[in-house]
Amino acid sequence: MLELGTFNVKDVLVEMKDLSGSMLDLAYSAVLYSNPEIAKEVFKLEERMHSLLYKMRIAIMLGARNLEDAIEFSGILQIASAAEKISSAAGDIAKIAESVDITRYLDRSDFEEAVVNVTIKSASELKDKTLDSLQLETKTGMSVSAIKRGSKWIYLPDGDERLGEGDLIIISGPTEGIPVFCKLATGEEYKEKEAEEPPDVVGRKITEEIADLMADMKNMSELMVGLAYSAVMFESKEIATEVKELEETMDRMKDELEILVIKAAKGITKRSTFDEFRGLLHIAISSEIISDAAYEIADVVIRDIRLHPVFLASIKESDEVILKMEVKNEDIFDKTLKDLKIETRTGMFILVIRRATGRWVYNPAGDAVLKEGDLLIMRGPREGEEKIMEICGC
Repeated sequence: MLELGTFNVKDVLVEMKDLSGSMLDLAYSAVLYSNPEIAKEVFKLEERMHSLLYKMRIAIMLGARNLEDAIEFSGILQIASAAEKISSAAGDIAKIAESVDITRYLDRSDFEEAVVNVTIKSASELKDKTLDSLQLETKTGMSVSAIKRGSKWIYLPDGDERLGEGDLIIISGPTEGIPVFCKLATGEEYKEKEAEEPPDVVGRKITEEIADLMADMKNMSELMVGLAYSAVMFESKEIATEVKELEETMDRMKDELEILVIKAAKGITKRSTFDEFRGLLHIAISSEIISDAAYEIADVVIRDIRLHPVFLASIKESDEVILKMEVKNEDIFDKTLKDLKIETRTGMFILVIRRATGRWVYNPAGDAVLKEGDLLIMRGPREGEEKIMEICGC
């Protein structure tokens, strides 16, 4: 195993992958709750990622003994650099929370994966229990990205972390898992906060169009990252090519949002409204950067760059596993994802369904019907692997 002092390449690859995903959740949490404090924590993690990439470059240069090693390590370095770009984009998203409130332009219900802040209350069923014992991901579909305890932040908390009253938890997962999780955390029925009315100066229709497109770009960028790692994990050029095509779609979506914002700005004279539009454009650009980084990861497969075994080992040890599974269980044929509640029962997020006909269904909605021969590509907690295998009949 490559090492630099106490530095282990595999361990750092694991941390970089997990940290970049966690940073995205924290960055969107900062924006959705207009919370500069969370944004500052994202910036600290961004510095951590820069340091990890620096160490990675040194270790790889020291570890290459011949041309074959250099080729295998170049792919690892390309993926590590992409992970660092994702973290930088997360930092840029978080910066918006420091300067402007754009929550009125964001509709959380349109997000494939919600990001929610919850405080543990005295009546909570989670209080004084460890994350491992609670198995939240396989019971609610929600995963804990960070915990704020007093003035201290705990990122990517270990399973033996014990939750306490007053802890602020940042969670992410399917929207249908929010009410269950929030009731466990607070002891109270969950009530969705009513969305703020958009400013009259912009207009309801165009504001809704902007909100829809912002959600689509967020969903698409996160999907692409998941698919890119899947392409590498399964050495699939087919999946990698899909990522390339989605990257081109993301470029068009960014152009469309820019046009919408320019239209909305017509006749506007209020500085604060212009600041909001600037924030929207910054997030759109960051989402497009994330999609570019996803393509960089997939490009390793497209170019037939053979990866050093250390990389696949790091993926397997990540907090989040990537699975490819065929639907064989007759009991779930012709049932919808909503009926099966796969995400909340297993914590596995279905990135794509590949039909037997060859058609791809990205970010499938709850009304998507499973058919015999469907191939599911998923990501989620390793504890959910056994449950999803049972559901699919594997």
